[in-house]
Amino acid sequence: MGTHENLESEDLKPLPLEDLHKAANARFGGFAGWSMPITYPLGVMKEHLHTRENAGLFDISHMQLFDVAGAEAAALLSRACPLDAELLSAGQSKYTFFLNEQAGILDDLIITRLGPDRFMVVANAGNAAADEAHLRDVAKAFDCKVDALDRVFLAIQGPQAADVLRKAGIAGTELAFMHGFEPKPGWFMSRSGYTGEDGFEIGLPEADARALAEKLLSDARVAWIGLAARDSLRLEAGLCLHGHDITPETDPVDAGLTWAITKPVREKAGFIGAKALAEKIATGPKRKRVGLKPDGRQPVRSDSVLLDINGNTIGIVTSGGFGPSVGYPVAMGYVGKDFAPVGSQVFTEVRGNRIALHVHQLPFTPHGYHKG
Repeated sequence: MGTHENLESEDLKPLPLEDLHKAANARFGGFAGWSMPITYPLGVMKEHLHTRENAGLFDISHMQLFDVAGAEAAALLSRACPLDAELLSAGQSKYTFFLNEQAGILDDLIITRLGPDRFMVVANAGNAAADEAHLRDVAKAFDCKVDALDRVFLAIQGPQAADVLRKAGIAGTELAFMHGFEPKPGWFMSRSGYTGEDGFEIGLPEADARALAEKLLSDARVAWIGLAARDSLRLEAGLCLHGHDITPETDPVDAGLTWAITKPVREKAGFIGAKALAEKIATGPKRKRVGLKPDGRQPVRSDSVLLDINGNTIGIVTSGGFGPSVGYPVAMGYVGKDFAPVGSQVFTEVRGNRIALHVHQLPFTPHGYHKG
């Protein structure tokens, strides 16, 4: 990834708390237009395992929060997403998407209802500008307001996360999984994350964020975790990365994500891409997103072509790396539906060598989400 110093010329945006990451000796790299901490002195393997065993602190301020408010806020979101926003209870969060008219996934999002006419939308960094333009364009037909918030966004993830926050005197540890609220003016907090572990995401003003980060890091169970471990954690957990595992050329049917779209929402068909999605559901997937386990110790990387035993192309790897918790290489990708059953053997080539892989159940590591 290189160092931060030699990336400054690329005009990457610095995180608001960059000085804290420099003080922690982070190694920086570019991601989605931002200069991001990739690893800290612990290193990716130990950062990953620390999150699974204790509590990892992630600076995810590159992600974008949108406050959507007004009499027709729910109607707007139900048009922009395959979602019935009116049915969300106060505080409830929902995983959903922006789709195009072909039912391609423009972005995946988490939307939380904050009040009768207010919602928080959390969007991915790489799509923030396009998401804002899309949301504002759809909002023209509705009586509501879209505000892009300027917030530091921190995630604390892992089995000790709730206890760390409790001991730090932070409200919100009683939240149910996939619920959120505003602990104080300018703050947003949800019990969610991108690691497969229990945890919380907190958006807050920079001045408050500095004090919060320092307070959390004073607990011996907490360590800064970089983007590299965030990626290996989410891959083990079978979670999609937009731009890789899901894209505008991918639909929720092939991606195995139709569970996020209820049958009444599909039948009402009020959202962008509803007709195309209905057609795709009716015809069924031509290919499927699957977990992939290389037979040896050699990780496979995204964009590696997948082959059958005769060398015919049958799919592609969309994410790949090493799984520190499971102790072997892990990957995700798409294969023709005939190769999708767990245990199916496929092949790829790494530096001229043929590597065998088997389709593996997702997730690779059991989820540790809060059950209460």
